[in-house]
Amino acid sequence: MNEKKNTAGSAMDRRDFLRSSVAAGAGVMLAPLILRASQRPSETINVALLGAGAQGQVLLNACLKIPNVRFLAVCDIWEAYNLKRAYRLLKKYKHPVNKYRDFRDMLAQEKELDAVIIATPDFWHARHTIACLRAGLHVYCEKEMSNTLADARRMVLAARRSGKLLQIGHQRRSNPLYRYSFERILQEARLLGRITTVNGQWNRAVQPDRGWPKKYAIPPAVLRRYGFKSMHQYRNWRWYRGLGGGPVVDLGSHQLDIYNWFLQAQPASVMASGGTDYYDPATHEWYDTVLVTFEYKTAQGMVRAFYQTITTNSNQGYFETFMGDQGALVISESAGKLGVYREASAPLWDEWVDRGILQAPEQDSAPATTAVLDVRETLPPPKYRIPLQFNDPYHKPHLENFFDAIRGRAELNCPADVGYETAVTVLTVNKAVEAGRKLLFQPEDFRV
Repeated sequence: MNEKKNTAGSAMDRRDFLRSSVAAGAGVMLAPLILRASQRPSETINVALLGAGAQGQVLLNACLKIPNVRFLAVCDIWEAYNLKRAYRLLKKYKHPVNKYRDFRDMLAQEKELDAVIIATPDFWHARHTIACLRAGLHVYCEKEMSNTLADARRMVLAARRSGKLLQIGHQRRSNPLYRYSFERILQEARLLGRITTVNGQWNRAVQPDRGWPKKYAIPPAVLRRYGFKSMHQYRNWRWYRGLGGGPVVDLGSHQLDIYNWFLQAQPASVMASGGTDYYDPATHEWYDTVLVTFEYKTAQGMVRAFYQTITTNSNQGYFETFMGDQGALVISESAGKLGVYREASAPLWDEWVDRGILQAPEQDSAPATTAVLDVRETLPPPKYRIPLQFNDPYHKPHLENFFDAIRGRAELNCPADVGYETAVTVLTVNKAVEAGRKLLFQPEDFRV
């Protein structure tokens, strides 16, 4: 379904609308000319949203806070619900948007697009991304890059051949708190000393399967056309093999990407244990609990990295901890968890406080020096903070980086090759669970 006829008259109607809106001072960020980004002397980037479900809505809301981004199209197979909701929201914000059920119709009819944001289920990512790149469009594709490495490789190659940008949605790569921690704490000040251990988790409470308003159910024939056996499978695709990759892919992918980034290395091996221990395996085909151990052979030496994703209890939420012989960094997108902790045997950090790299611990947070300790105990280290706050939507900086790269003002923070390295790391975890033994990586595994 779409709202636009593929005629020259329709294109002229849109141009007339854009000019009249500018003249009327409608407050909409519109370009004076309708040309490709490489030709148009304007800041405005014409965008389509492909996939308007929960994640697409998150990205859309973030984009609405970014200047000079104009939506011309939204596409989703759930016409009665996702598509209608996103279309109405964009119309509310005065975007000259058309709606489509099929992405092929959108690409055939929308000739003024510069970029597409893809937030469809993982098993559609490769097909959608490659089609958009071949159509001459820049692509922002949500993670996981794909649910298979074969398709992820095809995406990398398609981006290279097209000459267009492909940003993978590991949004922590653009988060100011993560970038500051990597660049200033780890690289410049090297406050952790030699990193020896990494620990991370994403614990999530028990959640019921996602339902849907029965009157808005997608017709069975449409579901089958787009790869789903039922409405339940469509709404809960992340749990199904061949569609998603389970929690370690859906959740862990964000954090294992940080392991590779902060360690500046790829893992040498992985061991994992997991299973469908709580949910019904008939509808939850992927593991609901996974415990993982990676070995990283870094320039400083061996690093053992542990990770867990649990979907039956939310204790302590999600975070990553990097531990070295001089300090530890705890970091998370979750507010209030970021801190840097100095080991008692490490050199004093006064220099870094004086230089503004760190904020000194608050007086009442310093451990008492008169405490009587058991011979097996040490004092808890004081918590230093960084002089930076981040209150924007989590995905906004990553989308801004994508749009700035289109304008030629930035390099992508997570281009296709980097996204592929993370996909290898993450997708191999499920293989390790199935194998029940340590799997070894080779350097060439991470290259296309």
